[in-house]
Amino acid sequence: MATFKNKVVWITGASSGIGEALSLLFAQEGAKLVLSSRRKEELERVKKSLQIQEENVFILPIDLADTNKANEYTEQVISKFGRIDILINNGGISQRALTKDTPLEIDRKIMEVNFFGTIALTKSVLPHMLHQKSGHIVAMSSIAGKFGFYFRSAYSASKHALHGFFESLRMEVYNDNLKVLIVCPGKVKTNISINAVIGNGSTHNKMDESQANGISAEECAIQILKAIKNNTEELFVGGKELRAVWVKRFFPKLFSKLIRKQKPE
Repeated sequence: MATFKNKVVWITGASSGIGEALSLLFAQEGAKLVLSSRRKEELERVKKSLQIQEENVFILPIDLADTNKANEYTEQVISKFGRIDILINNGGISQRALTKDTPLEIDRKIMEVNFFGTIALTKSVLPHMLHQKSGHIVAMSSIAGKFGFYFRSAYSASKHALHGFFESLRMEVYNDNLKVLIVCPGKVKTNISINAVIGNGSTHNKMDESQANGISAEECAIQILKAIKNNTEELFVGGKELRAVWVKRFFPKLFSKLIRKQKPE
């Protein structure tokens, strides 16, 4: 089993939810942490909760939509710790709007953050991991990366795109001792639905019922940590909603019939 003691772990979206839960677990494992999101004050709150030495935590506020700064962000991490062992691309935004009600600019915003922001950061870190001849990259997808759903057209598209990119990258870096994990959460109780973008660009500001009844962020983080240790390539984590992935794969006509009957939210 892998150990994370003194490993440099960079987590985006670390200010809440799954990212915050992962930060706590890696801190308990003895890792050195880089915590990123747009909200510096929330990152400071997470940092205080970790109870590890000051020099082992680096707060780095970032905006994934500003892809031109990816190299600058990475150089700050290298300057602080000298290396990056694990990059967890957890930051992103969701959507709650019908396709007909979503302007193209909102589609672009979602793709910019979830896809281009993620791959820009990954590409900026990649040369350092290749030079080290070691590294682990985690991409946070969703079961929406396997099939579409109501109110998720751009969000689902951004997650589908991550699969194509990171599956290709995994093959390319296999002989360089780099690992790639794609995580597909189902329903996890976080603020993702509250912060989701609606058609006019404002936030949904509502906790979906199914989200509220999902597994905890802590349980999700535990499973992700295990998957990284075990060099798992793709992880599905959640409840009974994960069955839909397998129904779609083996019984596509039945899947289409069943998914249309699900409650849009």
